[in-house]
Amino acid sequence: MKILYEDRDIVAVSKPAGVLSELTGNKQSVPLLLKEYFEGRGHKSEIFTVHRLDRDVAGVMVLARTQKAASNLSVQIANRKVTKKYLAVIKGVPEKTEDTLNDLLFRDASKGKTFVVDRMRKGVRDASLAYKVLSSAEGYSLVEIELFTGRTHQIRVQFAFRSLPLYGDGRYGSGDGGHTPALYCKEMTFLHPYTGKETKIEDLPDFSLYPWSIFEDMFNS
Repeated sequence: MKILYEDRDIVAVSKPAGVLSELTGNKQSVPLLLKEYFEGRGHKSEIFTVHRLDRDVAGVMVLARTQKAASNLSVQIANRKVTKKYLAVIKGVPEKTEDTLNDLLFRDASKGKTFVVDRMRKGVRDASLAYKVLSSAEGYSLVEIELFTGRTHQIRVQFAFRSLPLYGDGRYGSGDGGHTPALYCKEMTFLHPYTGKETKIEDLPDFSLYPWSIFEDMFNS
């Protein structure tokens, strides 16, 4: 797990796909790996998860190292003051090169899936994101996404609902044989909980790996 930034208040990492965002027993999780990381350097550190990435999703995560920092970041997230941007490889080409998607989502815990529904009722929450198509090739598109709400599986569901499933996302209709959705949190911007300064943490997926490699030349140019 790559460490992107650390100080006395926060630590930012690039979470690998398949690793849990929250501490759950002895299962492999970001907090557990960070505890091992700091203990290996002779330092004990509390780790607080203030936001989540789906287990199968990789990318930037920011965690707090103190209760005060955790409370500060949690308030920023609740007030939608934290900017999150993602990259995704989707099957197909959207009709619009840029757009905002607004839907109502219902999470069915028994099925482990989220669905787009047509009316507000108990358990339904609004979901909003904006996307921009960066490139299209070989029947796929690379899109940059700014997430305005953080609903479970939100990006995956909103694109799949429009017949644009993410590569590798078999749960939501992708039949390409991939094992994890091609979705990567590339950027988080927030106010540092101690200094108050705007802080941006960035990282990119490995563009040598498929399907990211479809767009390697374009993205690195």
